[in-house]
Amino acid sequence: MFRKLLIILAALALLAPAARAQSVDEIIARNVEALGGMDKLQSVKTLRSTATLKMGSFQVAVEAENKRPDKVRQEFILQGLAQVSAYDGKTGWQVNPFQGRKDPELLSADDTKGLQVDADIDGPLVNYKQKGSVAELVGHDSVEGTDCYKIKLTLKNGDVRYYYLDAESYMVIKLETQTIIRGSLQERETYYGDYEKVDGIYYPFASESGQKDQPDRVQVTLDKIEVNVPLDDSRFAVPGGKADAKGSG
Repeated sequence: MFRKLLIILAALALLAPAARAQSVDEIIARNVEALGGMDKLQSVKTLRSTATLKMGSFQVAVEAENKRPDKVRQEFILQGLAQVSAYDGKTGWQVNPFQGRKDPELLSADDTKGLQVDADIDGPLVNYKQKGSVAELVGHDSVEGTDCYKIKLTLKNGDVRYYYLDAESYMVIKLETQTIIRGSLQERETYYGDYEKVDGIYYPFASESGQKDQPDRVQVTLDKIEVNVPLDDSRFAVPGGKADAKGSG
């Protein structure tokens, strides 16, 4: 009898780690809950943020606007000039006065990829299945001494994103991206921090990013986030409905 009891206890001990293990969907659900909850996230119809971007001694102001379901507009402002990049749900375009161009031009499919991701107001992890993406829990990894869940997300377009979620807070503290641009693999990594709550939702107010394994880093500090501000669709549409069809590359 005692021997049978030992066998049962040993079997339960082996099963315990599996019982405690979380699936990728459970971890993503914990991330959503930590950010503020699904209902709160999806109550955000528009978003406007202002930030400061620094790289060494170089500094520019950044303004970004989002509108559900898939619109984004980004402006990089320097010395009174603004480079505008936008996606209206179908078309990506830009105006780049720093290249001497005052008229809008359409962006290529590759150059629109980043805008399409940025246009997702909830972020790629939320409702990833509905977006045609595939998520996989790779395991655990350490980010600067912090134990993290590592999630591999393969987007519908084939690009890959690795999310590192703090195992205690479930906040994303690191992101690695693999994107194919004009046939070439581009790998970037971004670190997130200084999460602050705005209208019931946590946003990272600090980030640092750059090419993987390269020392140069771009630092972005959010100055302000505004939720559900009025944004007309015309903010995201190609000005005048016309643009140079050549795009930027």
